[in-house]
Formats: sequence, C-alpha cells, structure tokens
Amino acid sequence: MTEAENRLDDDERRRLDEQEAEQVEAVRPPDVNRAANRSATRLELFFDLAFVLFVARCADVLADDETWHGAGVFAAVLAVGWWAWATTTLYANRFDTDDSLFRLLTMTAMAGVVTMAAAVDEVTGSAAPWFALGYVLIRLALVAGYLRAWRHVPDARPTARLYLIGHSAGAAIWLVSLAVPAPWRYGLWTAGVLVDLIGPTGAARLREAVPLHIEHLPERFGLFVILVLGESVAATVTGLHDGGWKPQVAVAAGFAFVIAAALWWVHFDLSGGAAKRRLVEEGGDDTRQGVHDFYVYEHLPLAVSLAAVAVGLEHAVLHGADGHLATGTRWVLGIGAAGYLLSVALLQAGMSRQVRGALVWPGAGVPLALLIVALDLSPVPTLGLLAALTIAGVVAGFLLHRAGEVRTAKV
Repeated sequence: MTEAENRLDDDERRRLDEQEAEQVEAVRPPDVNRAANRSATRLELFFDLAFVLFVARCADVLADDETWHGAGVFAAVLAVGWWAWATTTLYANRFDTDDSLFRLLTMTAMAGVVTMAAAVDEVTGSAAPWFALGYVLIRLALVAGYLRAWRHVPDARPTARLYLIGHSAGAAIWLVSLAVPAPWRYGLWTAGVLVDLIGPTGAARLREAVPLHIEHLPERFGLFVILVLGESVAATVTGLHDGGWKPQVAVAAGFAFVIAAALWWVHFDLSGGAAKRRLVEEGGDDTRQGVHDFYVYEHLPLAVSLAAVAVGLEHAVLHGADGHLATGTRWVLGIGAAGYLLSVALLQAGMSRQVRGALVWPGAGVPLALLIVALDLSPVPTLGLLAALTIAGVVAGFLLHRAGEVRTAKV
C-alpha cells in the first residue's frame, strides 16, 4: 500500500471516528451556527408538518365563514401560529445543535402546535384555553432553549437575554388570559405577542448580537411559503373531488392549479430570489439595521394571503359548474391574490431596492386581481382570468430579468 493510500485511510478513519463521537454524544452544549451552506434539517421538516395541519385548520375557519368576521378570526389565528413558527425558526437558525435536548424541546414545541391546531375551530369559544396553553408550551420550550444558550455561549448572552425577556413575559400574559373572559382575553393575547417582539427587534439593533445564519434564513422561510402554497394544491384536489368531476369543475381545477403554480413562480423566481440576493450577496453590517426584520415580518401578510387564496380556489373549483360565484368566495379569492401580490411586490422592492421593476410586476397585478373578482363572473371565467394574469406575471418576471430590472439569487 502506498503512502498516499495510507494517508487516505487515516483520513477516512478519523472522519468515521468523529462521526461516531458525534453520534455517541447525545447531549452537546448549544453553540452559534457558523457552518457554511447549512440547510434545513430533517427535524425542522418534521416540525413543519405540524404547521401544515395548523394552516389547513385555519383555512377551514375562513372556508366556514367567508365574512369579514370570519376573515378577521382567520387572519388573527394564523398570525399567532406564524409567529410561533417564526420565533422557533429564529432560535434554530442561531443555536441548533441537533442534540437530544434540542430535539426534545423542538418536539415539545411541536406538541404545542398540535394543541393549537386542534383548538382552532373553537378558538373563540370553549377551546380558547387549549389554544392558549398550546402557545404557552411553545414559549416555554423556547425559554428553555435560550436559557441553554445563555449558559453555554457567553457571547450570546445579550441576544439571549432579550429573547428570554420577551418570551417569558409573553408566556406569562397568555397564562393570565386563561382566567380572563372573552373578549378581554383576546386583548391579552395581542399584548403577549407584541411583548414577544422584544427579542427579535431588540436583538437586531445590538452591536454584539449573535448574527443570523443568512443562508439558512431564506431557505426556512421559503419552505414555509411552499407549505402554505401546498394548501392551494390540496384545495384544487378537494374541489375537483367534491365537485364530482363535472366538465366545468375540471376546467376550473385546471385554472386553479395554474394559478398556484404561477404564484409559486412569482415568489421563487422573482421576489424571494431578489430578497435572498440582498441577504446573502449584498449582506453586510446594514443587514442588522432593519433588513432582517423587514424580511421576516413581510412573510406574515404573504402567508395569510396565500392561505386565503387556497380557500377561494377550493370553493371556486367546487362550484365550477354554477352560474354564479358567491360574493364571499370572490372576495376571499381576490383579496387573497391581491394581498399576496402586494406582499411579494413590497418584499421585492424593499429588499432589492429596485422599485420600478416591482411596480411593473407583481405591483401591477394587485389592482387587476381585484378588478377581475369585481366583475362578478361565474367561476370558470373568474379563474381563467386570474390564471391569465398570473401567467402574464411569470412572463413579465422573465422580461424584467432580461432587462436587468431585478437581480435575484437562487432560493
């Protein structure tokens, strides 16, 4: 055996020994994630499964009550769930060591999400205490995680302290709400979420803040967008099945799928790509001056709008053979589509700093989407026009790339 082969064998044995040591070490102190090209872990993907169910349950709330009251409850509940997901993601972004304790804390938070999902349909009634307890469970898991980070990573203590204050105070307010009747409890829930903002907004302004893992951040938020987009695909399937495969229903389902695919394209080939380019390729000290905050928070209206689109698509496909589309369905679909296009336009303009391109598309699609549903057409023409609009948007995005009006990175 040659000397070079011996060296290769030694390197291979050393690598296997290191892997075995990592597997044997079930508990490792948290540390700041600095690994290059870090991607979402299997645990994070498993955690997201609970939110697939949560988003679906929230969509059911709107589907059962397509009024302004139903829309308000739907948006508020989904916002709380999204915030729970986002804050859990921000912790994992910085301190995920994938040891046994981290896994147990993540699964504890996952149990909280499952509890919230089970209580969504009666969140304004008898299940409100369970919804609150699920949220508190997620907060407690995060508090335990940040306590570990505060203990083991001295440089992270200024950052961890802010999150500990926000999450602890938020959990305490939600616990107090258990003893408060409606509607006052909902004010406490709002206050608890607002107090939670101490952590991420304060940490973004600390000079010594633990930096976010920039490559991991857009991947995780992109996965959440896919998670919510999946509701539109599921809605198309449900509408087609429950609509009895009538010819008009099948045509409507085809248009609905095209709309979902085009909305995916808009985000991942245009707005999301422009945002990632700013974060990864142009990220410097300025990324701590509100850019991260803007990127994170802009995904809230984006997610809520996408979930509303799914509800509108399901009902439009289901009633594809009808001569008229219900007013509630039309406006859920139109406002959802317009809200999504507005959200990605703001994300694109704010992150890329190329406003003109964002105004051309997706910006121009906002009033057009509202105009289409205002025409009060039957389901198939309504979905057909929305499909044509979103396809035109995909083409416009391609032309904007060619003209240099928007620069993107692969999401």
